[in-house]
Amino acid sequence: MTRAAHRDSGTGHGAPTGTGGPATGAALHAPAPGWSLAADVVVVGSGVAGLTAALRCAAAGLETVVVTKARLDAGSTRWAQGGIAAALGDGDTPQQHLDDTLVAGAGLCDEDAVRLLVTEGPDAVRRLIDTGAHFDESADGGLALTREGGHHRRRIAHAGGDATGAEISRALVDAVRARGIPTVENALVLDLLTDAEGHAAGVTLHVMGEGQHDGVGAVHAPSVVLATGGMGQVYSATTNPAVSTGDGVALALRAGAEVSDLEFVQFHPTVLFLGPDAEGQQPLVSEAVRGEGAHLVDADGVRFMVGQHELAELAPRDIVAKGITRRMREQGTEHMYLDARHFGADMWERRFPTILAACRAHGMDPVTEPVPVAPAAHYASGGVRTDADGRTTVPGLYACGEVACTGVHGANRLASNSLLEGLVYAERIAADIVRADAAGHPARVPVATARPDAPTDPDRSAPTDVPTRPDEPAGSGVRTHTGGPARPDVPAGSDVPAYPLLGADARFRIQRIMTDGAGVLRSAKSLARAAAQLQELHDAARGDLVEHGKTAEPGVDTWETTNLLCVARVLVAAALRREETRGCHWREDHADAVDDWRRHIVVRLAADRALTLTTTRAENFPPTLEPAPAPGPAPVPDGTPPRPDAYAGAAPAGTPRAGTAPAGPADDTSARPTPAESTGNTPPGTPPHAPADTSPGAPHGPSTADRPTAARPQEH
Repeated sequence: MTRAAHRDSGTGHGAPTGTGGPATGAALHAPAPGWSLAADVVVVGSGVAGLTAALRCAAAGLETVVVTKARLDAGSTRWAQGGIAAALGDGDTPQQHLDDTLVAGAGLCDEDAVRLLVTEGPDAVRRLIDTGAHFDESADGGLALTREGGHHRRRIAHAGGDATGAEISRALVDAVRARGIPTVENALVLDLLTDAEGHAAGVTLHVMGEGQHDGVGAVHAPSVVLATGGMGQVYSATTNPAVSTGDGVALALRAGAEVSDLEFVQFHPTVLFLGPDAEGQQPLVSEAVRGEGAHLVDADGVRFMVGQHELAELAPRDIVAKGITRRMREQGTEHMYLDARHFGADMWERRFPTILAACRAHGMDPVTEPVPVAPAAHYASGGVRTDADGRTTVPGLYACGEVACTGVHGANRLASNSLLEGLVYAERIAADIVRADAAGHPARVPVATARPDAPTDPDRSAPTDVPTRPDEPAGSGVRTHTGGPARPDVPAGSDVPAYPLLGADARFRIQRIMTDGAGVLRSAKSLARAAAQLQELHDAARGDLVEHGKTAEPGVDTWETTNLLCVARVLVAAALRREETRGCHWREDHADAVDDWRRHIVVRLAADRALTLTTTRAENFPPTLEPAPAPGPAPVPDGTPPRPDAYAGAAPAGTPRAGTAPAGPADDTSARPTPAESTGNTPPGTPPHAPADTSPGAPHGPSTADRPTAARPQEH
């Protein structure tokens, strides 16, 4: 009998009768689970991060189940063209990679997290090759390395010319199938299951279509790894596939986890322009094309990026996206051009066959003409807040890949660091889970909570919204440091309320609202308008719930749309709050970077559904969590070499960096209360496992004193 089977049979629980109540008291309205599985680990997502975590956990002997929204190979990873960055070339070093990453991150990267990434990255890539991934080789038989925006060296390994993600996905999917890891495909994750102590205990999910499992079910596991990818579908035009609807971030918020940096949405500078009304997933023209010498030009053939940055077209993505957008505004056009005619047909066909085919499929030929390009939503630099081992602020819940915010990307992701981050942090998560399992995880089973036949009012007993800033519209559902303890969501003993569902037709309205109000260019006016429009959608759904006792019919389309609204509200609230321009967050009304805004905006969903925003100093980014049990070195799966000695004893998150003063009494976390024990002395939204920010200039209380007081430009 497996450990997972023993755990389930030992509790006397079969199929769950409900979900464990998440910290916010909210869950998507859905039928009760009709089937269940048990495991040690459930991984949600099947990109580079999810499959790497699953392989490492399974190799260590843990019963692992992979849940994915479509086919195993259908996530964002397979769409990655350029490659994976790592210091693999002669003369390159992790320090140089770190320096480039910090510059791109515009002052908000967590340096410790980046150092882990660039130091562990090269060996992680080698292990990926050992798993079966085939990268392009140079004439001497070594890896063929190219260069992309923000990199001062050639350090991008690629496969199939411009099909790196597809090759990585193929290798990992083959490895998962060869190992026989159980998978549940075509399954939309709904909510987190928790035990009586608030520890993760699995997930509920809905399987689309008939098969071994169908309809709503549950996977019980004491370790849950979110690797659900991004949220690009919140915009009208994106490079993300249709499955990227922010499901992981929305689930984490409902579960009481913190999210951070969601305002930093990277708009890829060179997305093939298909017309002003083009919607959905758009063809990407990889940064590697510019890395090989393509030029950005306007309608007159002028290279407008020359003189704007030392790297011209190879500047970090935020710089190039802004440069394109400025030129478009100056000339009153909807796109610029990418000119790579000098490559010749042979290079296009050999190095960029996928991009060449996509261009020709849309009636364009980059061999003979410049192709029209414009920025489009590409990557979420923020996400579910984690420490260096991928642990979120909900015990037992991990996050890696695009859904996570490790602090690596700061205000703007460096090109081709995303695949590397997914790889490195998935391995770190697996190692942490293995250590915890070796120390003896207690059995975890969901709390049985009766589910209502009809959804109940999710906002009953909720206080009136209390906007504390003039740019936060009344009724926006946003709070900044409102004092006092959170009120309970529902009376003791009542049912867990269902989150109001939106009709599927609202999806397109959300995308238009976000594109118009929170796109590449933002202002207080555009963001406040977007916040009000999103709140109208939320209130309409809530009104149907309160007045008529009904909501949109539960189903994949309505669940996805509801998740999109959830992440859109957080993104807009954070973007409105950040009164500066930094990285890929561009405020027209606050054109400069401000030193006092070297902070992360951390958001939680309060018990009454309001969003609670807190800021934390950039150097204090990782949440301070209780250390995991450490009985000894983690078992090394499949001959995986141990981490470099420099990081075997790395300081845990929250340890002061060299040269900084140790935390004083106000920062003492040795006897911190749990969220349930909070006395209300800390503003709502303060990380539940970390002290309030008491550093000089840190915000305190509901006043507007936390607003930056000096507009000091900062290089970024």
